[in-house]
Amino acid sequence: MIAVLARRHVLETRIEADVFFCLGFRSVIPVDAAKEKLITLGFIALWYALNVGFNLTNKSIFMTFPFPWTVSAIHVVVGTIYCTGMYLAGAKKASFGRPITGSELKAISGPALMHALGHIAANISFAAVAISLTHTVKTLEPVFNVVTSSIFLGTNTPIPIVASLLPIMLGVAMASAAELSFNWIGFITAMLSNLTFSMRAVWSKKAMADIKDLPSTALYAYTTLISMIVCVPMALAFEGPKLKAGADAAIASVGAVSFYTSLLSVGLLYHLYNQFAFNTLERVSPVSHGVCNVVKRVVIIGTSVLFFGNKLTTKTLVGTIIALAGTALYTELSTRQKMKKA
Repeated sequence: MIAVLARRHVLETRIEADVFFCLGFRSVIPVDAAKEKLITLGFIALWYALNVGFNLTNKSIFMTFPFPWTVSAIHVVVGTIYCTGMYLAGAKKASFGRPITGSELKAISGPALMHALGHIAANISFAAVAISLTHTVKTLEPVFNVVTSSIFLGTNTPIPIVASLLPIMLGVAMASAAELSFNWIGFITAMLSNLTFSMRAVWSKKAMADIKDLPSTALYAYTTLISMIVCVPMALAFEGPKLKAGADAAIASVGAVSFYTSLLSVGLLYHLYNQFAFNTLERVSPVSHGVCNVVKRVVIIGTSVLFFGNKLTTKTLVGTIIALAGTALYTELSTRQKMKKA
């Protein structure tokens, strides 16, 4: 009994420290780890700043250039060029790291395919509806994770964790029903993004065991390369014939320099924010990363509403808060369950 209580105390202390740490408050981390804490907080700050910058720039592009398939391809093309340049310049740790074997390429390709498809679906949603709605719908990703893990991995999720998904679903339903910018294309593609990203997570668990000694930055670089191979042909197939007219209209609206600079910068922002997300995950516990993800969505939704002047109805605002709170609850319960098994 004493051992159980001690274990519970350690768990609660760690979770409390992780939550405070992610939010930037003083935690129970030892003084001699202050430098590491500062570095990690820097990673989180950069992750947030790059993510906000990406979302605002991306949506601004769609307002004059509504070609989500093409913009998705540009994101990963710019990311691949960045990684290749860093590798050729000798900064291998900031790009591909090392050459991979055929079996490793095969293992990465499946999750990378899901990543590419999920990225395209998310951008179609971003182009169709307000950023706030897309990010609210994307809080449903844990629901898809539970279902796909059960179907493909045979994972049995405890009832309390399943119950924590209910407020997420309720919140998304409320927010979507009252959202002024709602349309079915935006909603369905956000849901498809959730499905493909959950499939990516399941596929990764089954395939990544074959990959050894490949840092997160390198893994994401190869994922970006494979995503480019997927996205570019699809962009040409779905939007190719209309691209010139669309680009000419966008240039007439904002100017050539602004148009091309925005496309380049949004590609860099997309790649770098994902890279810092991967790097942050290496430096913090799962619960810290989960809480940071929830806080990140709050920051993105808030900044997008202020930047674009979107009007949120009371039901949309309440629904968004409920969905985010449910996501935080799911993250905490899931982490407690994992630590009990450890």
